[in-house]
Order: sequence, then C-alpha cells, then structure tokens
Amino acid sequence: MSFLASHPVLRLVASPQHLWRTLSLGIKTIWLHKLRSFLTALGVVFGVASVVAMLAIGEGASHEAQEQIRRLGSQNIILHSVKPPDGQGSSGESRSMISEYGLTTRDIQQIRQTVPGISIVVPSRYVSENIWNLDRSIDGQVMGVLPIYPEMRNRRMIQGRFFTELEMNDSVPVCVINQTVASRLFPLSTPTGKSVRVKGFYYKVIGIIQDEGQMVGTDAASSSADSQAQILIPFVTLMDQYGEVFFRYRTGSFEAEKVQFHEAVIRVEDVKQVESRAEAIRHLMTTNHKKEDWRIIVPVELLKQAERTKQIFSIVLGSIAAISLLVGGIGIMNIMLASVTERTREIGIRRALGARQADIVVQFLIETVLLAGVGGVLGVALGLGIPMAVQKFAGVTTIIKMWSPILAFSISVITGIAFGIYPARRAAQMNPVEALRHE
Repeated sequence: MSFLASHPVLRLVASPQHLWRTLSLGIKTIWLHKLRSFLTALGVVFGVASVVAMLAIGEGASHEAQEQIRRLGSQNIILHSVKPPDGQGSSGESRSMISEYGLTTRDIQQIRQTVPGISIVVPSRYVSENIWNLDRSIDGQVMGVLPIYPEMRNRRMIQGRFFTELEMNDSVPVCVINQTVASRLFPLSTPTGKSVRVKGFYYKVIGIIQDEGQMVGTDAASSSADSQAQILIPFVTLMDQYGEVFFRYRTGSFEAEKVQFHEAVIRVEDVKQVESRAEAIRHLMTTNHKKEDWRIIVPVELLKQAERTKQIFSIVLGSIAAISLLVGGIGIMNIMLASVTERTREIGIRRALGARQADIVVQFLIETVLLAGVGGVLGVALGLGIPMAVQKFAGVTTIIKMWSPILAFSISVITGIAFGIYPARRAAQMNPVEALRHE
C-alpha cells in the first residue's frame, strides 16, 4: 500500500485537491495570455468545425441521392427511349421527316416472354404540350400511363384518386395532375372536378399526384417528365388522341417523331435477381437496336454506386479534417514549447520546492488539453451552425449525426494530449539548477 500511495501518478489521482490546484493554475496561465491562447485554439476550432460540418453536408448529400434512387424502386429496372444524334434516327428516304427511335412493342413483348423472374412491365408515353385552364397556361408534359403507374414509381396521391382500368379501357378523358400544375393553373381553387385543356382536348381532373424530382442517372432530356409540370392520362386515351407519330409545329417548320414507348418500368420478383435480369435486358436491347436510342437505369446498381461514392467522399472529408486538426495540433505544440522556454525559471522554482516530474507533466498537459478542449467546444458549436446556415440559405439538405460532434470533440482532446506530451516531458526533464539560473 505504501508503494502505491507513494507513486506520483496515483498520488495525483488520489488527491483531487492537488489536481484541482493544478487545473486552476493552468486556467490562470491560459487566461493571462488570452489572445495568444485564442489564436492557438483557432486551429483546433476550424479543424473540429470542418469535421462536423463536412460530415453533415456529406451525409445530407448522400441521403438525398439515395432517397431519389429508392423512389425509383429497388425491384425496378427502368428503360428510357433516347433520341439518337441527328442523322441516326430517320426511318428512310421516303419518310426522312419522321424520326423513329426508342422502345418498341417488340422489346416489351420479348422482355415479358424471354426474361424470367419478371412480374410486370409497365410502358408509358410522353408528349410535350401547353396545358390550359381558362386563360392560364403552362408548358408541361402529357403522360400516357397505366393505372399501376403510381405504385411502380412510388408516387403518392395528394388529393383525389388515380384512374382505373375501366376508365382506361373506355378511353375516358380523365387526368391526374401533379402539384406544379395544380399550383400554377389553380392557385385559388381546388382542381378536382374541374377540367384542363390540352391541344383541343379536355380532361377532367380526378386527382393530384406529388411532384417527382429529377432522378439520379438521367439527363435533362430523359428526365424532363420528372422536372416539369405533368398531366397523367390513361395510356389508351393518349394513343387514341395522338396516335403513334407525334407532330411538333414550330415557326416555319415542323418535326415528327415516332416513338412507341418513351419509358418502361420492369418489376423483378426477387430483388436479389435485379442485376442479373438487367444484364439480360441489356443484351436483348443491344441485339434489337442497332443505334443507341435507349438507356437502362437500375436503381439497385445506382444505390450501390452511391454508397461507394459516400465512402470515398467520407474518406476525402476525413482526410481534409485530419489535416486541419494536425495543423491545429502543431500550433498547440509550438505555443507550448515557447511557453516552456518562457517559464523555465518558474519550472526551476517549482522543482526546487519539491514538485516532481509528474507534477510538471500534468501541469502542461492540463494546459494543452484545456486549449484543445475549449477549441473543440467552439469548433462543435461552429460545426453545428454551418450546416444549418447551408440548409437555410443554400437549400442543401444536411444531416447531423449524433456521433459526429462527440467524435470531433474527442479527437480534439486526443490531439491536445498527443501534441502536448513532448512539451510537457521537455519541461519535466529540465535540470532544476540550470532552470533556476535561467534569466
């Protein structure tokens, strides 16, 4: 027991009053040089703030991307028609004015018949038109879809209902509009029960569906249906009113496009088989199409890619934050070494009065940990404020995980200890006699 009681480190632990006096002395020393201490802690402040802020911004960006991908459906494979470059999409000399490309009935039938594990294939067609309500109009997209479309694309009805199989088979002129159309064409009234006009055709609004943002993996052209006003009508109604060839009139000219299907959503029975079925569909489409007039989107593959990107992003952000903390730690070591030189005579007096080497080590370590700790607290506060400001003013989604401020603060304290050990040991190993002679 006597040996344990006489051990310097254990004696400090067993004597809280002595430790408190050392802590008070460290606080007073730091307070005597307020500006220098603050500037020293700034490196840690910015390092910790960068850890918290960048993790929050990175997590928010990753979450947003993954949510967009999940909305596409983990069991879905999505095919898009893509207009090939000029000169590749014409259908021959006799019909040189008609551009024919994209998904065909043959593609859909072969996918259904030859690819195993497919539960359903839902094709759709789009056409860009002006949508009118009395004297109000908006540029949008008329989408011919099947009744199962909301379920396949994970889109929620905001008001009313979606059209039924019976309404589609009877070519009933009903429609569902998205939130953008509802807010632009019916700003002061409820759209449900009223009618909208598209190219001389009137459609009765029976429901409002949520907007759908631009999806990951699609370009602006192929995802225009996701980023603008939409009116969804029964697929059969669209075919009856527009036919297979879409004509677009412009000033002094017109262009015609023949696209059988603009999009097809394919549901796979087992999510584990999605990637293998996607590969089979790629092979089938490559065989059927001699030009690049289609694109395949596999949400499961995109999700895995997003997760890998998140890991790389986290490593990069962590490296940047680690460099910031390293710079802050070097600053603390530099100031503490200067402090040791300035306080050489004080160290000699303390040693002459009976202070042990452990006492000197603890004294300087407490000062460095205080500097790093205060810098860590300020850094956490700043790091929590930056994502909030980014989300408010830039509209970027940020997510602050509970563990990130704790991790950042812990790293700041560890940095203080790591970079304070050398100055503390150097101070403790001074020769008391030489230290007393120092001027």
